Amino acid sequence: MTKTPNPKRDTPLAKIQAAAEIYGMRSFDNYAQIRSVAEQIRDGLCQYLDDGQKCVYLVPPQGAFAAQDYGSGAYSASGKGFLPLEPIAFGLAVQVSTLGDYMRIVLQCRKEGDKIFLQLDEHTTFDFELPFSDTDLKSAYSGIYKYLLGWFETRVSRYDDGHYGGGDIGFDIQRATDS
Repeated sequence: MTKTPNPKRDTPLAKIQAAAEIYGMRSFDNYAQIRSVAEQIRDGLCQYLDDGQKCVYLVPPQGAFAAQDYGSGAYSASGKGFLPLEPIAFGLAVQVSTLGDYMRIVLQCRKEGDKIFLQLDEHTTFDFELPFSDTDLKSAYSGIYKYLLGWFETRVSRYDDGHYGGGDIGFDIQRATDS
């Protein structure tokens, strides 16, 4: 028995809706995979830095933040309604002092085929084949650690040498409060 074509299913609007449905599935897959990477980076980096205490949180990539996990609010796609099919940024608040100061670093993550690319800055990108394991992420933990340590050491060195002024963009460093 042959099906009779439904004229409504072949309209331009129906084609747009079908394409939008596929887009929605891919954008959700993109978000879910990037969120999984971000959560693994948060947990693994905290363990890499100090296995004895919670020292890394997922925070929004922009705006005010506190030392707490923000759930879906930690991602640049948050609050946009229809999830965008594009790279997604997220913030990591990393404890940088014994007084409870946290520095936010922003990572941009994108999926291309069977690879995930994690960009720390314009010069530092980590790529992983999917599916990946905790072992694969160790290069990212080490790279983030070296980046943070280098950020502070470079500024101290510039100060000690008398060259600490300039047009450097700042990072958000905030002290955790009990409020």
